[in-house]
Amino acid sequence: MYTSSLLLAVDSGNTAIKWGLHDGRQWLAHGKTLQSERRMLKQNWTALPAPASILIANVAGLQAANGLTTLLEPWHVQPEWVTASARQCGVINRYSNPVQLGCDRWVALIAAWHQLQRACLVVDVGTAMTVDALSASGEFLGGIIVPGPDAMRQALADRAGIFSTPLPGGFQNFPVNTGNALYSGMIQALTGAVERMCDQLSEYTEKQMVVETILTGGGAALLAPHIHIPHQIVDDLVLEGLVIIAGAQAEIPATR
Repeated sequence: MYTSSLLLAVDSGNTAIKWGLHDGRQWLAHGKTLQSERRMLKQNWTALPAPASILIANVAGLQAANGLTTLLEPWHVQPEWVTASARQCGVINRYSNPVQLGCDRWVALIAAWHQLQRACLVVDVGTAMTVDALSASGEFLGGIIVPGPDAMRQALADRAGIFSTPLPGGFQNFPVNTGNALYSGMIQALTGAVERMCDQLSEYTEKQMVVETILTGGGAALLAPHIHIPHQIVDDLVLEGLVIIAGAQAEIPATR
């Protein structure tokens, strides 16, 4: 952990903005706001002590970035916008063009590597679900992107013509009504993607070791009961990664 002054870490996703104020040892405050209600952050942040640094992972586009910049202006602190790189904090990026990797995925990989220090999957269940593979030496091997739970169900509502309004549903191994069939299909598709990636990573490792999976994001708790491989839920994984990046930056001597 870094030991300098207060850090405001911001994870600006497609649906929501998560943030936390960290003092180098622990979180002093946390919050979550929908992108559509971004202006509410002004009230939340007014009550905070002024941060010395601001680190942001934004995947929600230019409008969200501009909105955050405006909200942060009263602190007179220049925010730093995180982007993926070829190597950072012990993680090597094997994306064909490293900077094209989503910054949230990159920061989550850094957090996962520092937590586990072994081969693992990093699964972020949000608007989209990403399943990213880390090797036992800290290499990001690659990953997949599929629609998240809400996007998958909405796609059927909008395009398939199965129903005009969302049907309630629950999970069944062998669904016997349309609502359960849709819900169970979504669960099976998403957990199947995770478990398939786990099989591939296990085959990749020389010793075929047990691969642990870290779940994060708003839909993590929805999928966790149906995933039959070792896994854990880590809330706010991107925020944890931003703290690690801030710590690494604090250790770099300033140039004159």
